[in-house]
Amino acid sequence: MDYLSACCPGCASFLVEPFVRCVQCNPPLLLCLQCFARGLEMKSHQSDHDYEIVTTSFPLLHPAWRASEELALLDSLLDCGYGNWHDVAMHVRGKTQEECEEHHTFHYSVPPLGKDLRRSPVLLSSSKAIPFTSSEDPPRPAADSPLCWELAGYMAPRSDFAEEYDQCAEWDLRDLEFSDDESDIFYQLKLAVVDIYLSRVRERQRRKRIIRKLGLINLRRFQGHLGIGAQSLLQALRPFCRLLRSLKLDKILQSFALELELRQEVKRLKQGREAGILTLRGLKLFGRLWNARLCCPTRIILSDVMHFTQDTGACQQWLQRQAALDAGQIPTGPIVPTLGRRNAPPLDLTGLPGTEKLTENEKELCRQVRLVPESYLMHRAVLEAESRKQGGLRLARARSLIKIDVNKTRRLYDFLLKQGFINQG
Repeated sequence: MDYLSACCPGCASFLVEPFVRCVQCNPPLLLCLQCFARGLEMKSHQSDHDYEIVTTSFPLLHPAWRASEELALLDSLLDCGYGNWHDVAMHVRGKTQEECEEHHTFHYSVPPLGKDLRRSPVLLSSSKAIPFTSSEDPPRPAADSPLCWELAGYMAPRSDFAEEYDQCAEWDLRDLEFSDDESDIFYQLKLAVVDIYLSRVRERQRRKRIIRKLGLINLRRFQGHLGIGAQSLLQALRPFCRLLRSLKLDKILQSFALELELRQEVKRLKQGREAGILTLRGLKLFGRLWNARLCCPTRIILSDVMHFTQDTGACQQWLQRQAALDAGQIPTGPIVPTLGRRNAPPLDLTGLPGTEKLTENEKELCRQVRLVPESYLMHRAVLEAESRKQGGLRLARARSLIKIDVNKTRRLYDFLLKQGFINQG
């Protein structure tokens, strides 16, 4: 979106940086700072929508160059072409063609020999990370300890490994001898063996340099400078420790820790905004009251008794628990219901298939047992057939024939026996 010619919908004035852009409205709504401070609301836009501040009046790579000028420089290079610094300078207000060329060469092109991008004035003026310094007394981890495993058996006081890399490399040289009367082929083969051994020695030295250079000797003391969140990040970034020096890793971890703190602060501010807090002083008071509410042992928990509202005994137990809390005592034991399990209401047989085939007594049984008529007729037929076949029917056999609740089976068995549908075995 082109912000240069946009107007504020509240006061119809041209937008001048910095201004506010609503991120919840579609398309995004742009407001000047005055209308935003008044809490302007219109159409679907509300004053509590998420927003962001739009501004480019800050240095990006050099204190004398604002971000808007950086964008104008890059856009003009796309339009005018590289090397046409006279036309480029016409699009970048307040900058000469020499300044544009020098700035682009220094910050965007390959730096000339002798220049270092890391010595940018903006970077030099920024806060530095905690420098890493070696310990006067290096650690002496015990054998088979976790720290010894992390250091791969490296013993810092000796600047050596307990077991060298490729420990048996010298075995290839123990029987190697040079003589003046040997052929040139054997001489070259022996030199190749020596070169192989030297490559193994260089690999040993490389591993020792990595341990010292990357700050792995004092890893525990290095972690002491970091917070809890940064230490968890260090565990996640451990595979990359061998690629970064200790100072660079320190800066990255501190950047992540700062981001984590900022996210937590933003979350706290959002919680206060949702609670209706408008000032930082009110937010501090809200935080203290919230913590006191969470730590208060006398808070009332209605959820413990909401499902016992019809149980007088359970409600009385809950009142006694609250009285104990108010007296500073800690109640023991949960709330025990006194009414027991409530019976389900009778089944409504209106419109159910098979109802017309039942007598009034059978309908009453189906209502109380909550058994649909079709299922009752099927179970009755099975039990009648088994009773005629065996000359009688026992309750245990009835329960094995129909797989329903045992209490329903008992009431159905007693009813059929009383009505004469089956005989007792």
